[in-house]
Amino acid sequence: MADENQSKPPVDESPISPSRPNAARKNSLEQHLMHRPDRQELVEKNILPKSTAAPGLQAQQKELEKNMRADTLNEKISHRPSPEALLKDGVLHEDPRSPEEKYAEAIEDEYAKREGGA
Repeated sequence: MADENQSKPPVDESPISPSRPNAARKNSLEQHLMHRPDRQELVEKNILPKSTAAPGLQAQQKELEKNMRADTLNEKISHRPSPEALLKDGVLHEDPRSPEEKYAEAIEDEYAKREGGA
């Protein structure tokens, strides 16, 4: 048994990091915290949300704001004049092309946009 212990290579137990840490390295967290941007700057850069609500409520708040915007847009759209009324008032003009021609042109425009043409 004594022969088995002697045949194993010695284990290097020296520390990976230097035994005497650098003073600047030791205080790096402290230095970074001193130069950390304030909350308002992080909000302006869209790193933090504008909300001051609890983090558990922010997702619900965001969903509520989204639904409120949708309701506002639907309300505005419901008061929009119909195309027939706009034609009668002279705001819109009748397009002499057939629906098939309009569709074909719209498809061509879409392909041109995707290919970087138009």
